[in-house]
Amino acid sequence: MDSELRISLHAWMVLTRTFDDAMVNLWKQGRGLGGTFSERGHEAISVGAGMALGPDDVVAPMHRDLGTYLLRGMSPERIFGNLLGKATGPSRGRDANLHGMGDLSLGIIGYVSHIPQALPTTLGAAMAFRYRGEPRVAMTFVGDGGTCSGGFHETLNMAALYRAPFVLVIENNQYAYSTPLEQEMAVTDLAARAASYGLATERVDGNDVEAVYRAVSAAVDRARRGDGPSAIEAVTMRMLGHAIHDGAEYVPRELLEEWEGRDPIERHRRALMADGVVTAEDLDRMQRVARERITEAIAAAEAAPFPDPSTVTEGVYA
Repeated sequence: MDSELRISLHAWMVLTRTFDDAMVNLWKQGRGLGGTFSERGHEAISVGAGMALGPDDVVAPMHRDLGTYLLRGMSPERIFGNLLGKATGPSRGRDANLHGMGDLSLGIIGYVSHIPQALPTTLGAAMAFRYRGEPRVAMTFVGDGGTCSGGFHETLNMAALYRAPFVLVIENNQYAYSTPLEQEMAVTDLAARAASYGLATERVDGNDVEAVYRAVSAAVDRARRGDGPSAIEAVTMRMLGHAIHDGAEYVPRELLEEWEGRDPIERHRRALMADGVVTAEDLDRMQRVARERITEAIAAAEAAPFPDPSTVTEGVYA
């Protein structure tokens, strides 16, 4: 992995964390409208996986995959516009949070909040690529809790049966809302559950952005060659509650402290400096650029118009 790629991975994680922190602050200040879902601790997954895709591939991110949205070209201004219910957001004021942020021109399938229903949707895209003989890949994400739902098992069975160009990233962040992993399932090796259907699988450290990138890149290449689907289990920790209103008092403090020591950005920062790829000054400059970018995005979103009330029925399916 060359230095340019390693620096790029780090820069996207820094931008993602800076956005996330600003989003949480907006909510605490009463300046946001909708729900706020932090992805703190997930940056290595959303950035590492998102970076592995090609420009013609498609992805269906979840609510903790902000880095993937940014990598695919959805600007911070548009995302903040969505959070503030503005006409400039992807949902044009219809869904004031990180849901409803699809944009097929960027290869982003809109988030289906009834997890894991993005899986069959993404498989449909993968099957279309297969039928048309296009060397394209469809990727999506699911949490540990979503692997207990029927859509997960049905999708994986069909994907393997038809050797679809489908990649699944399982974000094992220890908790399905407030339910710990060991209370969700008897078999807690989520990669093994996917392997039982015939997918190629790998279990990686979800706080190591380079490990995630390598694993997902290999899965994308495999799918593009026609060698079938893959599932990558990325083990991490959700560092805040399910959403901002959830204080996560049910999570043991010592567990959060342990994972704080594995913070994906701080770990990668130390690795880059130890390898002589960047200096502390380079990293400080990167952080400063990210803060300026997000400050500008918030100002632009706050200045943007709300949707015209007369358009309320436009784009509504039912």
